[in-house]
Amino acid sequence: MRPFLTATWRYLLMLNYEVDPAVLRPLVPQGTELDAWQGHTFASMVGFRFLDTRVRGIAVPFHRDFDEVNLRFYVRRQGPEGWRRGVVFVREIVPRLAIATVARVLYNEPYVALPMRHTVNMDGADTGSPGHVEYAWKSHGRWHQLSARTSGAPAESTPGSQEEFITEHYWGYTAQRDGGCAEYRVEHPRWSVWRARDTAFDCDVPRFYGPAFSEALQGTPYSAFVATGSEVSVLPGSGLPPPGP
Repeated sequence: MRPFLTATWRYLLMLNYEVDPAVLRPLVPQGTELDAWQGHTFASMVGFRFLDTRVRGIAVPFHRDFDEVNLRFYVRRQGPEGWRRGVVFVREIVPRLAIATVARVLYNEPYVALPMRHTVNMDGADTGSPGHVEYAWKSHGRWHQLSARTSGAPAESTPGSQEEFITEHYWGYTAQRDGGCAEYRVEHPRWSVWRARDTAFDCDVPRFYGPAFSEALQGTPYSAFVATGSEVSVLPGSGLPPPGP
């Protein structure tokens, strides 16, 4: 199947917060269920570089390279081959109005377009030199940001680890206006991760993500790391049927 979208995702900063399942359950799309790692449910603040973006092989001028910051959580669905582990987005931020509008209107993805900026200093990080990544967006008259420093060289996540749970999701799920759910596959090789330290998340959480997320996101992350990223292909989606009467 020909990909709908191809791109390269790089330097994915992931701050992972344990969240009460009661906060997430109202957001779980029909046909999926909350996924957990060793009994813990998580939401992640993720910032990354979105590079060389092409839609059905075509690069749109001025829309190839940009930043994205999203808040996501984790679900699963039983498929013919077994469990499909996926993500659901609470909010996705990009600096391009056209991208946000198309995603929101055509696919019901929770995108918003805001001014953004980044700092990525990863020279030598592949061999263990300290690195630094920061992603920021402007909303309600001020800049919000997440950042971290890396230590050591990147390493492949081990089977059963939290790093594997967070990074190795290959499905996306989006609730639709009719009560149904869209499902799409994301293909990429396994990512390595750097350990992260000196993390920071400065954001007006109640205003931007809602009061229900305040307690979790204003606390200390359960874990933090930076994934190397790779080329990524997003395949065309399909709909799950809406719930019955």
